[in-house]
Amino acid sequence: MAADEIIEVLGHKYNPEILEAASEPKSAQELSDELGVPIATCYRRIEELTEADLLELHDRPLSEEHRRIRVYRRSVEELTVDFRDGLSVEVERRSEVANTLDEVWRRMSADGQR
Repeated sequence: MAADEIIEVLGHKYNPEILEAASEPKSAQELSDELGVPIATCYRRIEELTEADLLELHDRPLSEEHRRIRVYRRSVEELTVDFRDGLSVEVERRSEVANTLDEVWRRMSADGQR
């Protein structure tokens, strides 16, 4: 995604807050409740951030009502905006080590619930 498109996405209301809150996997409802964002708006912002590759679908666990829910987390650790030689945005993705550890932890947690 181009630098100006990333800046535009980050400029939309609630998007920076959603990214910050999604350092750990959370559902749309959890993000909505935690941030005080209307749920419909939260879903739109999640879609926008996912399309921008800043947020990712992390898992689809069963809820207490035995329905599949979508759990999201940010796919980036850091964004750096630089204006010195024109607009540039450097995106630091989550490390593969962090992703692997999250996956192992998720599997261990799921096994413990069986």
